[in-house]
Amino acid sequence: MILFPAIDLKNGEAVRLQQGDMTRATVFHRDPAAQARTFAAQGFEYLHVVDLDGAFAGKPVNATAVERILAAVTMPLQLGGGIRDRATIDWWLSKGVARVIIGTAAVRDPALVKAVAKAVPGRIAVGLDARDGKVAVEGWAATSELSALDIARRFEDAGVAAIVYTDIARDGMLKGLNLDATIALADAVSIPVIASGGLASLDDVRALITPRARKLGGAIAGRALYDGRLDAAAALALIRAARAV
Repeated sequence: MILFPAIDLKNGEAVRLQQGDMTRATVFHRDPAAQARTFAAQGFEYLHVVDLDGAFAGKPVNATAVERILAAVTMPLQLGGGIRDRATIDWWLSKGVARVIIGTAAVRDPALVKAVAKAVPGRIAVGLDARDGKVAVEGWAATSELSALDIARRFEDAGVAAIVYTDIARDGMLKGLNLDATIALADAVSIPVIASGGLASLDDVRALITPRARKLGGAIAGRALYDGRLDAAAALALIRAARAV
């Protein structure tokens, strides 16, 4: 179980959205690299970064901010947002990104995901962002007719390192993770699933380390870390204790 602190980038700043709405953005840090250093100092071991502008544009937009984050910390970084072709994937991996997250292309071009996952094992994740049970694409601006499970099953045995599953209705709302849907997905596929959207408190972390959630690969924490609802030291201590059992 890994707890990933999130840095979502909009206009070069670290922000949090509510339900993926770019008009409902709160700026939490104007220097994302400094925020990354704070997360490193708190003891986090893996960083989750999303280029929000890139997700809408379909290509990297906040590349300078991402590169500054990469230069600021040594912990591995997984990156999503606007990564939809092989050239962009290779470019980010060459820059030092540990793992790229492919969302829209996983729906529109699954052959690309399978090919690159085979070429660079362990460095490709699939982002599945669900709205009313259907996967949203293009920065959540459009919704497909496919369920998260439909798409996840495409990539069984393809070498995908993880699935990042987000409940859009809960994202940024501090209502708690949708563990029922996330665990159901994890139980249905062999790929590790990372929970995202709504993590709000230590109670959510405690739920993540219960036996029923044992197949989950991790969870992403965003707004709760920024506004102080989630104490980083306490959350990481719970996870370390669970690992030691």
